[in-house]
Amino acid sequence: MNTALPLNQISATDAAAAIAAGKLTSEALVAACLERISQREDEVRAWAYIDRELALKQARQRDRETPRSRLHGIPVGVKDVIDTCDLPTEYGSPIYRGNRPTCDAACVAQVREAGGVILGKTVSTEFATRHPNKTRNPHHLAHTPGGSSSGSAAAVADRMVPIAFGTQTSSSIIRPAAFCGVIGYKPSFGLINRAGLKFLSESLDTIGVLTRSIPDAALIVEELSGMPSTSFDQVKNLKPRIGLCRTPYWNRADAVSQANLERAASKLAAAGATVTELNLPAEFAALADTQIAVSGYEFSRALTHERTRFPQLISASLTGRIAAGLKVTRTQYEAGMALAERCRGHIEDAFGHYDVLLTPSAPGEAPGLDNTGDPIFGLMWTMLHLPCLTLPCGTGPQGLPLGVQVVARRGGDAALFVNAEWIRHALG
Repeated sequence: MNTALPLNQISATDAAAAIAAGKLTSEALVAACLERISQREDEVRAWAYIDRELALKQARQRDRETPRSRLHGIPVGVKDVIDTCDLPTEYGSPIYRGNRPTCDAACVAQVREAGGVILGKTVSTEFATRHPNKTRNPHHLAHTPGGSSSGSAAAVADRMVPIAFGTQTSSSIIRPAAFCGVIGYKPSFGLINRAGLKFLSESLDTIGVLTRSIPDAALIVEELSGMPSTSFDQVKNLKPRIGLCRTPYWNRADAVSQANLERAASKLAAAGATVTELNLPAEFAALADTQIAVSGYEFSRALTHERTRFPQLISASLTGRIAAGLKVTRTQYEAGMALAERCRGHIEDAFGHYDVLLTPSAPGEAPGLDNTGDPIFGLMWTMLHLPCLTLPCGTGPQGLPLGVQVVARRGGDAALFVNAEWIRHALG
């Protein structure tokens, strides 16, 4: 453990090792995170609900136990579209103000079973869509942290918690991670069990995490999914084959972000990677609109109770998106699903030539507070069910973080971790 760092800043991996060795208590770690929240929450507004005594009670209990897993004693933030039995879950909507689920979501129950500490609920946008909530970007409070995993990204970036759950239907982990300068990891579709998540889109919704290191992301997802532990010892010997994929939406990225990605590709080639261009077949260009149609078809139905019983409590922006989703016909929906399946086959073939792809995370740095940013660079990869990871890389013209996105083949999450860690080192 890096003893020079305040406890709230150390990685989950280092903290877990120190707890297992008896050199750190969960109570001290949780107390340090709570102190940071006390100092900064009025400005950052990352949390939907915190019960300090409950968090400390959990930590004290963990300190009385023999460590159960590598997650033992580690505080975790939970996005407020994921059910918790002892904290309110309001889904970012006034419709559910004060809502108290009777059961934990599966991923929350697993964290508890593994000995983790549920620190609190992080702010989500309305039903994990695009309507902004109260959270600010900790790097500049006049800018958005992105969405929909707004609070999770901001809390991790501001050293309030080492790990927080996010969810992604379009770009809701990848984009806020880029805007806040943290690691955002969307696993292969279905890797983390989704029971107890407020569904929007049954074919796309994916639970993932925001952290400050790649080993921390691997730690929690491996514990929850049963994946073997990733060995990062091999990283220094890698010579990755990287496909530079600008995507069909390259013109949506600003000039600074385009230059940032190309500069990153050059640095990786200089560090020993084989970097070649991947130009996708023409039909991939339709995937972004397909994702919008498919997700709209699904979430307009998933929110039937809310839209029919409480229409006045739904934002104008979401009301418009629901109306558009209801216009998507079953024939259009099935055609979109068929296109996605064809493209999944094409991209699997492409991964015969590449270990990972390098692609944009977002069109630029975080915009102001009136919107959560353009999700364009997450839509396609989410539709393809591929594991994706955003790395901090550079800054924009206003000094806000930029990111690059690393994408692996479906089921290749372990390869994503080690290749992304190599890329992180190579980018400095």
